[in-house]
Amino acid sequence: MIVGMNHFTVIAEDPQKTLDFYVGLLGLTVGHRPDLGFDGAWLYGDDGEHALLHLYFDRPAPKQRAGVIDHMAFSAKDLRAVKARFDERGVKYDLRRQVGAGTWQLFTYDPNGAKVELDFDPAETP
Repeated sequence: MIVGMNHFTVIAEDPQKTLDFYVGLLGLTVGHRPDLGFDGAWLYGDDGEHALLHLYFDRPAPKQRAGVIDHMAFSAKDLRAVKARFDERGVKYDLRRQVGAGTWQLFTYDPNGAKVELDFDPAETP
């Protein structure tokens, strides 16, 4: 019945810092978003066809910030370049190698406190 994840939605307390993180740091691109009657943005991956992340710019963060969702994970590439970009900007992260599969996992937090995981092919080197 389910064929894949459609998108995540983040309530952006600071739209510019949030866009800088997801677009400037992670490389997503702002793309088409229908007029939904409130301010926000849809961010797309390399294919430019599917919005992976929706941002709300017009609502306050809920009191229970994380709820039951622990984090969002994205498949990524070019670990060395991504790591260098994080280091240049002084963005804190935790880089781990997944036991068994060998997948590289980079964990960080967006400006709103959402935990983000980037997964890289085991053949890449940091």
